[in-house]
Amino acid sequence: MQTTPKQGIYSAVMLEDAVAWLVQTIGQWGYTGIVVLMFLESSFFPFPSEVVVPPAGYLASQQAMDLWLVVAAGTVGSLLGALFNYWLALHLGRPFFLRFGKYLFVSQHSLERAEAFFDRHGHISTFVARLLPGVRQYISLPAGLARMNLPLFSFFTSLGAGIWVLILALLGYLFGKNQELLHSKLHEILLLLLPCLLILIGLYIWLHRRRSRKPSQTD
Repeated sequence: MQTTPKQGIYSAVMLEDAVAWLVQTIGQWGYTGIVVLMFLESSFFPFPSEVVVPPAGYLASQQAMDLWLVVAAGTVGSLLGALFNYWLALHLGRPFFLRFGKYLFVSQHSLERAEAFFDRHGHISTFVARLLPGVRQYISLPAGLARMNLPLFSFFTSLGAGIWVLILALLGYLFGKNQELLHSKLHEILLLLLPCLLILIGLYIWLHRRRSRKPSQTD
């Protein structure tokens, strides 16, 4: 279904109004508002970070906020939302699958394999997923389901989320007045980021296989 020019103009106006509302809301709530909105973004609520952090970055360019406190607040909110999803999966997910998994073709053996996978590769999976749109909100669920080490989960979630929030904050700081240019630059960054992540994953796999093939030394 094609979008008509009228619908396109209407969508652009809605986006402009949403950004204006977010700028006003963040300006009123301050850093607490960023934490709350990023908590929502990082949990189940469909609240994209792309429309939360850049307005705060723009306010930082106007000396109304501090850029590094914006990044810190966004990272904290992302971590809290991720921990919320982790907790849900940890306390509700596994008992559910153990009881009803056979009807969904999920066996206890599959759960144990997932746990073993996140025990070995949870750090790289969590870090990479936090930088992927449409995935970062949900990586906490399999991590919680697999009972991934919580300190490691928190560290790599914060690392990945911090990088993502920094990118968005800088885009808002530099291009906050021009939404079209901002989204164009974000698209360019994503196109550059994806191959970098693929290289990182490939390097990780190569190092992991090299370690596993290395003969154990004996005294």
